[in-house]
Amino acid sequence: MKHEVLARSILVLGVALAFSIPLIGKFYPRVVEPSRILEVHARMPESGGWDPDHISIHVGESLKLRFTSEDVVHGFAIGKLNQPSVEIHPGEVTEITLIFDHPGTYTFYCTRWCGPNHWRMRGILEVTGESAAPTPEPQPLYLELGLDLDAPHLAEVIPARITMPERGAQYANQLPAYALDRKTHLTTSPARLWMQLRAEPTLASLSDDELWDVVAWLWQHLSSAQAWTEGQQLYSANCAACHGETGKGDGVMMRGLPAYTHESHLSGTRTRPPDFSNPRYLLGASPALLEGKIIRGGMGTGMPYWGPIFTQEQIEALIAYIYHFAWNSSFHPPTVPSSH
Repeated sequence: MKHEVLARSILVLGVALAFSIPLIGKFYPRVVEPSRILEVHARMPESGGWDPDHISIHVGESLKLRFTSEDVVHGFAIGKLNQPSVEIHPGEVTEITLIFDHPGTYTFYCTRWCGPNHWRMRGILEVTGESAAPTPEPQPLYLELGLDLDAPHLAEVIPARITMPERGAQYANQLPAYALDRKTHLTTSPARLWMQLRAEPTLASLSDDELWDVVAWLWQHLSSAQAWTEGQQLYSANCAACHGETGKGDGVMMRGLPAYTHESHLSGTRTRPPDFSNPRYLLGASPALLEGKIIRGGMGTGMPYWGPIFTQEQIEALIAYIYHFAWNSSFHPPTVPSSH
């Protein structure tokens, strides 16, 4: 056995060992004895992906999964669980044991970039049985707002020079209350907010460039150092191979493809992802719109859906990080977590 991990309440990894496990805020010893063993083969998506790709388990049942890879290194993780991924190496056996306390449908996926279609390597883990009803998740904001995720969202206006959020901070006391409101931040693109602030009498003395400094500061202020760090980690692990380390859409998995245009997107032509460093594209999108694209994925494109993988907090952190590509190198997260 190459690897064993542990968790509880949603997932337990380990075999026939005693552990102290967090359960409803307390710690309880637990001996994990697998009652069922299942062989799981990992292959690149072109060769079949996970086999099986649908696994059933009953609440309270301990199921040992024995992973083997038939080609390259793969990773195994279950979406929306705060647990480390498990690496699966060719020629080796990796064993984990699962125990779920609540029924539900979970998505498991590969966490290693195993090929161009890596994101297709997903499966379903169905947990059956009875327990207290879980708290329902709120409706995503993009659905609540009725946003058309496929409609053009180019920014009507963009900065004419490098923005400096630290310079915009000096005008914070002149801002209307709505500019600092979280709902405004989530539902309004940076370009649209700039246009709204441009019409404010209290900000009439600011130049267009200074007003962009203010908007850049707001996007920095309404984030946090913790969210920035988490978003950067999520982006590097799950997005950079396609979107590129600097967000230009030139990741290693996209080499050789033509550049993205909205026309090519509508025609279904496979292209590189949009260039996040182009402010015309990204500053025209609200956080709610980006949330929808992450949850649903890009219809007719290679953009995978992340709704069953990322938690709401992870999606917000990822969005906070992505925006920095469209600002500039001087944009940075706050050093103290925001209270917003």
